[in-house]
Amino acid sequence: RRGSGAPCAGGSSDLCSRPAAPPRRIKELAKLEIAVLALTFAAALLGNGLVLLALQRTARKASRVHLFIRHLSLADLTVAFFQVLPQLCWEVTYRFHGPDGLCRVVKHLQVFGMFASAYLLVAMTADRYVAVCHPLQTLRQPARRPHAMVAGAWALSLLLSTPQYFIFSLSEVERGSQVYDCWAHFVQPWGLRAYVTWVTGGVFVAPVLVLATCYGFICSHLWRNVRGKTRRATEAGSGPRRHVQGQGAFRRGLLPTPCVSSVKSVSRAKIRTVKMTFVIVSAYVVCWAPFFTVQMWSVWDPHFSWIDSENTVITVTALLASLNSCCNPWIYMFFSGHLLQDCIQSFPCCQKIKQKLSKEDSDSISKRQTSFTNNRSPTNSLDTWRDSPKSSTFTKFIPIPT
Repeated sequence: RRGSGAPCAGGSSDLCSRPAAPPRRIKELAKLEIAVLALTFAAALLGNGLVLLALQRTARKASRVHLFIRHLSLADLTVAFFQVLPQLCWEVTYRFHGPDGLCRVVKHLQVFGMFASAYLLVAMTADRYVAVCHPLQTLRQPARRPHAMVAGAWALSLLLSTPQYFIFSLSEVERGSQVYDCWAHFVQPWGLRAYVTWVTGGVFVAPVLVLATCYGFICSHLWRNVRGKTRRATEAGSGPRRHVQGQGAFRRGLLPTPCVSSVKSVSRAKIRTVKMTFVIVSAYVVCWAPFFTVQMWSVWDPHFSWIDSENTVITVTALLASLNSCCNPWIYMFFSGHLLQDCIQSFPCCQKIKQKLSKEDSDSISKRQTSFTNNRSPTNSLDTWRDSPKSSTFTKFIPIPT
């Protein structure tokens, strides 16, 4: 089959081989697929564009997490432009219209974006593992190490997606039909199974195993840390009285206050980035697991019927997988509230609206303060300057007769 945004096209599978006859197209499902792909492309372009704009315009110092977010957004844009958009055009025209070289390049870039998204996510999770479980290594390691991890993820993705050039070509749908499409060719009978298993292992299984291992260590470390803090707090609460006296000395300023707030803020920032990475990983697994499950099922189950399920199961799982590129940027902005704020402030119209609202708020506050000051009594009490009618009978001025 042609692909539905899949890493391969051609044959009776999205990752697949050449069929004996071209599949029948269901127009209603094709229209739905075109609509979903168009919305996915627009949402991915808008969301990731806003994230990149916010990272560019933010006045805050760029952190390691910001570096990974920037490249994850670039990977999602790669998926949007080189996987979702070509597939959208392909669904509109139904057949691939282009030379053989373009067919090979398109199929290469479709898989390249998938590899890049997975391996950049692995690099980000590994960085969070080192930051949480081995914080001293984070301080000692060179500042260029995150850049090296990002470059390695891009290079490995480019290398592992290269076989697409040798698998796909522009071929006749049926011999003598003079109708051409971008098909994959495999050595029978094991070629298709080997290819689907290799792509599934490289793009999904291996990254998910690494991600699960890293998060297992992170959760174990955080659990031990929480238990240790709880035990120390319990011991401190039942400690000697001199500990309480020492705390009073800290409050009275007789002894210097220990720097605890900065440590707490760093720990909370790390936990927040770990939560964000976990949500991103969960979204990746939820979006891609059905697609690769169906692909493996299709090549390893001899009783799998493509005639009944080609236009339903495969299409739905492929569309679900493509949604991953448009949900990530909203996760970034949800966990990094300043990104959304910086993005909004980067637009001149939004700046004018914010300045106008700020001016109205300041004027309202100023008026309330002026009214409150004018209504205070000369003794600065909370009683109003004007007395009530009842009290005025006792304070009425009576002139003294002369």
